[in-house]
Amino acid sequence: MARISFDRRIQFLRAQMIDDGFQSRPGDYTPFGSRLWAAKSEISDGEKFSAGTIVPNLQSRFTVRWSRLSASIEHTDRIEAEGRVYAIVGIKEVGRRAAREFTTALVAP
Repeated sequence: MARISFDRRIQFLRAQMIDDGFQSRPGDYTPFGSRLWAAKSEISDGEKFSAGTIVPNLQSRFTVRWSRLSASIEHTDRIEAEGRVYAIVGIKEVGRRAAREFTTALVAP
């Protein structure tokens, strides 16, 4: 794995399921697991264009070291970093249990 600067802290968020007796639905997002060190990189407009997507919101990638916590993160979870909340739109394993990369889109406040 190339040298990565894990220079910021992130918090994973997971929706608590609400069961009202008729259905189960996601509720509010709350912290899930402990805060982790991560590397962040912005996805360029050129990269979005070459992938055939033009998304008006800010897209970023967060890379964290592989752990049981990072391996348990799903597409329905979110990431909180530097006061912003990001929806996870893609997950990729980097190396063999070296790191996990999360492609995200900024959630409107």
